[in-house]
Amino acid sequence: MKYIGNCAKDLNIAYIGGGSRDWAWCFMRDLALEEQMEGAIRLYDIDREAAENNAIIGNLISGLPNAKARWRYTAVDSLREALIGADFVIISILPGTFDEMESDVHAPEKYGVYQAVGDTVGPGGCIRSLRAIPMFVSFAEAIRQYAPDAWVLNFTNPMAQCVAALYAVYPNIRAFGCCHEVFHAMDLLCCMLRDKLGVNVRRQALRCALSGVNHFTWITAACYHEIDLFPLFRAFCLEHLETGYDESGHDSWRGDPFKCSHRAMMDMFLRYGAIPAGNDRHIAEFLPPWYLKDPETVRNWGFSLTPVAWRKEDLKKRLARSDRLRRGEESIALEPSGEEGHLMMKALLGLGDMLTNVNMPNRGQVPNLPLGAVVETNALFGRQGITPVPAELPGGPLGLVMPHAVNQKNVLKAVMSGDKELAFQAFLNEPLLQGVSPWDARSLFEEMLKNTAPYLPEAFKA
Repeated sequence: MKYIGNCAKDLNIAYIGGGSRDWAWCFMRDLALEEQMEGAIRLYDIDREAAENNAIIGNLISGLPNAKARWRYTAVDSLREALIGADFVIISILPGTFDEMESDVHAPEKYGVYQAVGDTVGPGGCIRSLRAIPMFVSFAEAIRQYAPDAWVLNFTNPMAQCVAALYAVYPNIRAFGCCHEVFHAMDLLCCMLRDKLGVNVRRQALRCALSGVNHFTWITAACYHEIDLFPLFRAFCLEHLETGYDESGHDSWRGDPFKCSHRAMMDMFLRYGAIPAGNDRHIAEFLPPWYLKDPETVRNWGFSLTPVAWRKEDLKKRLARSDRLRRGEESIALEPSGEEGHLMMKALLGLGDMLTNVNMPNRGQVPNLPLGAVVETNALFGRQGITPVPAELPGGPLGLVMPHAVNQKNVLKAVMSGDKELAFQAFLNEPLLQGVSPWDARSLFEEMLKNTAPYLPEAFKA
């Protein structure tokens, strides 16, 4: 890497999960539009053909006439080859396949336990962690050996568990987790400002205090210039709580399994005085089955259960699109994705500071959550590194977040030590399982372990 004026040239990026058919394309577009960085990206994926296709697609995007930067994409055969000399490491993988995720999400339904996502907490998130952590242990070992000074950006869920595993193996790693869920609440605040005050702003104009764990991070204060947004938001929530709020005005959540009406978010704000900053689909999974009692309850709250069958069908469409893009039969519009990974990289290179949310081990930035637990707060990014912004959780939200912070540490400890019983205790402690007896929970746990056995540590296969 070298600096020429206010630009960073000859950057080397290792992309683990480089066959991604979704986020990788967003990242490629963002890089092509960023004129202050250029370099080479080595794509590593256990599906070599997918990485090769993305190398072709990435080079096509970089070669578009309106691209502001030129990047060279290459598929490589090994993690070592990807990592050597890397300035940045991107990790964006699916831990396992959608077959395992199908068990994560749907096996609990026979016990009346419903999950809208199943990738972070709940029984599905717990089992997904058991197979993701060993993968991230191997990544950390390779990074320590081949790219010890690289900045590592993780986009994989379960975010907190993946980042925690990296630090457990390599404490000096320069890693952090990137997540866009917080943007949902900030965008809703912008809609409120438009509707209530006639002010059109983007979320970057807001100042929000953030604290919590990934997908259950809380906005504890928010302002626009000198305007305290909480009184306005309370009135906004009271106005829209019964019907929900959809910026498009036509209940788009009914046709899109990733959208929601924000009713759960608004309900929680009115109860706790802080905003759970995420999509209702994620928020609901951190709680007892208040919003996830059954499919009818879910619909009444204005969001969807996302069946894994839908994800499998969507994957077929993305595979077909990948083939069209590779063959040049379809082009990608070169427009910003709205993600911030490339902007974080810029800031760490000294090309402009930025303040945004980040997931890192707790070194005191959330003083009333356990030290070492991976927490989400704002942080200042700059050439000097990442400086988390301290933000304490208020009492009500703290009582909801604390069990998850403890549970996540226990799952990591269980995997690292091979303690299957500790893993089951964490599984049993999930709030969504509060209506399931310990005996039924044990049966479910063993069934779900069997369904994901190829990815588990040996201690969990007995």
